[in-house]
Amino acid sequence: MTATAAGHPTVTPVPFDPEVQAVLDELAKNPQPALTRASLPREGTDTMFPDNTAVIAGRDIEWEDRVIPGPAGDPDIEITIFRPRDSDTETLPAFLNIHGGGMIVGHRSWETGRVVDIVAEHRVVAVNVEYRLAPEHPFPAGVEDCYAAFVWLHAHASEFGVDPERIIVGGGSAGGGLTAAVALMARDRQGPVMAGQLLLCPMIDNTNTTVSSRQYDGIGTWQREMNLLAWSCVLGDDVAFRADVPAYAAPARADDLSGLPAAYIEVGEAEMFRDEDTEYALRIWATGGQAELHVWGGGAHGFDMYMPDAELSRAALAARASWLRRIWSVAR
Repeated sequence: MTATAAGHPTVTPVPFDPEVQAVLDELAKNPQPALTRASLPREGTDTMFPDNTAVIAGRDIEWEDRVIPGPAGDPDIEITIFRPRDSDTETLPAFLNIHGGGMIVGHRSWETGRVVDIVAEHRVVAVNVEYRLAPEHPFPAGVEDCYAAFVWLHAHASEFGVDPERIIVGGGSAGGGLTAAVALMARDRQGPVMAGQLLLCPMIDNTNTTVSSRQYDGIGTWQREMNLLAWSCVLGDDVAFRADVPAYAAPARADDLSGLPAAYIEVGEAEMFRDEDTEYALRIWATGGQAELHVWGGGAHGFDMYMPDAELSRAALAARASWLRRIWSVAR
């Protein structure tokens, strides 16, 4: 570790997997403008990716949009429900997906592909949640929306042929962090019990003080500058990076990780969230809890989304699918 002229430590990054690096090189040829609070995309984000019918691509899956009650006194929540066609007489497991985007950008439609693949492979009902984004709606708006959606799904399980004891909540990046927070909320509020929490490269540490948070300063798919902006938007500039923020905002701040549902924690070796995610697994294990940790060698943040055809991504998706099958089977 060395120091720059400004006194900030610099750390040599772990190299990316060759297939990952090749995609990063291509992305670097057309750099996107840096995002600021004033330039966060809002209009048209729901049409940036193929629509549901195009993603389903002829598979026997049906979908519907719904509006459900939000947290008490707050706006309603938009969701999309996917289920296997002609499964009305079955009782199926369920997956509640929370999309990524640093809690400042994104739309549930951006992750329709991930959700539809889970429905097709595992024959489950899936709910894709739209939550409020910062800075227009800072903490706790987003996480309260996600918790309300989980409570609603559990309460309406019979309506959709869902087994309430086999609901897994999951998401990537910000969605992973929000999932971890929902698990903490459900425990503390004695709410519904989720079967498992799928934490894909979760964004859980607001302090940005780990080694890996500095290794990927200016490189990779989600970089330090964007992470600093995101936490500032979610928590406000005055407290954004303090260690005493609420655990429901940044789950790494939780004093107690006991009594949580089984966790699957996946992270790339070559991304800024590596250390905070690894530490989260260690702390769950220390309480006697279950956490299956996968650190994928050379993986950038969200590599399965950016590089879906890479051998690394295929291996990660297979491991993820195995855990889902095991959790839904145990909960049966």
